[in-house]
Amino acid sequence: MVTLTAADVTAAAVRTAGRVRRTPVLQVGPALWLKLEQLQHTGTFKARGAFNRQLAAQEQGELDPRRGVVAASGGNAGLAHAHAAAELGVPATVFVPETAPAVKVGRLRALGADVRSVGSEYARAYEAAVEFARERGAVFCHAYDQVEVAAGAGTLALELVEDLPALDTVVVAVGGGGLFAGVAAALEGRARVVAVEPEGAPTLHAALAAGAPVDVPVGGVAADSLGARRIGDLGFDLARRTGPVSLLVDEDAVRAARQDLWSRFRVVAEHGAATAWAGLQAYEPRPGERVAVVVCGANTDPSDLR
Repeated sequence: MVTLTAADVTAAAVRTAGRVRRTPVLQVGPALWLKLEQLQHTGTFKARGAFNRQLAAQEQGELDPRRGVVAASGGNAGLAHAHAAAELGVPATVFVPETAPAVKVGRLRALGADVRSVGSEYARAYEAAVEFARERGAVFCHAYDQVEVAAGAGTLALELVEDLPALDTVVVAVGGGGLFAGVAAALEGRARVVAVEPEGAPTLHAALAAGAPVDVPVGGVAADSLGARRIGDLGFDLARRTGPVSLLVDEDAVRAARQDLWSRFRVVAEHGAATAWAGLQAYEPRPGERVAVVVCGANTDPSDLR
């Protein structure tokens, strides 16, 4: 079984140096900080994994400058891989469901990606991307369940412990589990991870209850970014190894958390990112516990923020 280690995350930090932004931390309480990862390229943490995946493939001689990379995603992962490919000067093909919002398709094309609409669900777009990689020789880039992708995401945790050496706990939102896996691997034996999911997409929570990854129904306000139908193998493996605190939050809590981040700190967050902040309503830190919450993305319509 493929595993993810702290060494993979350290290697990713070296590989992506100068390619990704070192995002700031904002202290919002006596022992509480926000990791402002929504300021990353393309507006989410996904750029870290995209660069690490593509640069690693380049190092290994797998990245043909004519064939480039391929991904399946109408959202944040697709944008990140398209951005990284443009920076590296290689073509990117992104398969999206026919239902993908026109604004996201437009952003992908603006980044130079060849966008191909296939099927009504993400699963069909994913199958088409895998087939394209096999037939054309393009490097396949997973949205979350790939060692290089998850290790790249974990580099934000290395920044956190450099900025906050006495950090006890990091709170992250979970969708497919790439961010969680990277952060948990980076912090294994060093800090606790609190994994927060919306009730409408409880991939990790359901897997822990079942003892294995299982499909779950997906819906709700955060489904555009936390809409994986099951936790990835890497995320589940790290959960078994590290024993995170697993929390579920409801729709109202996610909406309120998004508004709270804006009202109190003027931080724009998509609903998936606000899910982590909502987790603080269910997680009670110990006295003096130093906690950082990852605001992982800002790709949202801010017009309803007051």
